[in-house]
Amino acid sequence: MIEPSPPVVLAIGGSDSAGMAGIQMDARVIHALGGHAATAITATTAQHSYAVDGLHPVSADALAGQLKACMALSPAAVKIGMLANPVQVDVCAQVLAHRAVPMVIDPVMVSSSGHTLVDDRTREAIRRTLLPLCTVVTPNLPEAEAWLKQPLGGPEDIERAATDICRSARCAVVIKGGHGASHLSSDHVRHPTETQSPNRYWLNARRLPARHRRGTGCAFACATATGLALGYPLDDALVIARMAIHQGLRHGYGVAGDSGPANIRHFPSNSESLPGLHCRAQEAGPPFADCGPTPLGLYPIVDRARWLATLLPLGITTVQLRIKDLTGDALAAELKAGTDLARRHGARLFINDHWRLAIDLGAYGVHLGQEDLDSADLEALRAANLRLGISTHCHHEVARAHHLRPSYMAFGPVYATATKDMPWIPRGPAGFRYWRNVLRGYPLVAIGGINAARLPAVAAAGADGIALISAITGAPDPVTETQGLLQAFNRATPSTETGYASAK
Repeated sequence: MIEPSPPVVLAIGGSDSAGMAGIQMDARVIHALGGHAATAITATTAQHSYAVDGLHPVSADALAGQLKACMALSPAAVKIGMLANPVQVDVCAQVLAHRAVPMVIDPVMVSSSGHTLVDDRTREAIRRTLLPLCTVVTPNLPEAEAWLKQPLGGPEDIERAATDICRSARCAVVIKGGHGASHLSSDHVRHPTETQSPNRYWLNARRLPARHRRGTGCAFACATATGLALGYPLDDALVIARMAIHQGLRHGYGVAGDSGPANIRHFPSNSESLPGLHCRAQEAGPPFADCGPTPLGLYPIVDRARWLATLLPLGITTVQLRIKDLTGDALAAELKAGTDLARRHGARLFINDHWRLAIDLGAYGVHLGQEDLDSADLEALRAANLRLGISTHCHHEVARAHHLRPSYMAFGPVYATATKDMPWIPRGPAGFRYWRNVLRGYPLVAIGGINAARLPAVAAAGADGIALISAITGAPDPVTETQGLLQAFNRATPSTETGYASAK
């Protein structure tokens, strides 16, 4: 049996003799996140924590030879760091121009010790010939200021700067906030097209007071490239990179009794590392009301109130009413009937999408998809003390939901499903277990293609709730099927309390 090979990530940049940044950091990050590092060295440096004592560019032929050899490995993504002169920029552009792979540029201009590494001619050559080939460019605040030749103050300045760089670069831009003075570390992301949704946002998290932070710029760009090589879309790769940097700062170590590098150990899976994604550079607000100590459990999603009359007497404690074919008075009457039934049985009813009617009816909660978050009045829901559940399918959607601090999150598809046409790859119980680790502060509902045969494995992966649609509503005998599913869930999850009320 042939084992799958890790994707090759080509890292182009300078060698750091101290081993804290540059190609040395790139190789460590690529390996930690599950890729294989191929490298093309543009310069050797003699440097330590306080100075760059020497910078020695390689010749154009030497760089071209390395790139040609690396291209034979069919890299799945490219990360470009320090380029020492315009000739090297042209060599890279000639080799990469016809390669349809994602490329990430970290515009290394100044070393951590303050040494200028790139002159204006090289910077202009990068702007003119390389940026149009790239997927994303990742300047930090000083690099963005050098690029635009102007100081940047608050978030509004940074947003305008990202738009200007994006317009000239014709690729996505991330202005990293690691050099900011706020208690928040906020990275601003800007996409080049207005059709991208979202086409601009912030990744926010509390700043870590970390001493060992050398090489974080290289690491962020390389983590992004590795995420792209693993097949993640750009927005997901950026969240993964941000999580990886947080992990690296938590595990950074000193060298020779002095400050040292960030230390990324593995693909990020820690809940503390997850940033919040929002349209502004701000902290999350207060959490939505929790769902209490009883697990969400078996969680049917139905389209009529009559299903509640059938299912709630069987012991179902959580249910969602998702109605897509009614409007006006008919919709209001159906939702009211469902709300009354749930209240009578002491059940938790989440109304899908129709948040205004849910507030009017005093419903227990609302469930929203990602597409509904922009139009819903979330503060009105919070003020009405309604619970909020949010659908998520990938890293950037999870980060967006995390900023809102909902009562629970639903993640899927766990398996392929015919209920909805979705572009996301089913991840199975193992993939769901990953999200259980990341989202330890939230009740987590599994959804997508789950039936009686698959339920035990999903429950064992840590699901607090298991959403079911056709497994119940399409069953020949829904009552008997629901009773069997309840027994299977209870066998797989003997615990009766979640402990999530105080976890956020």
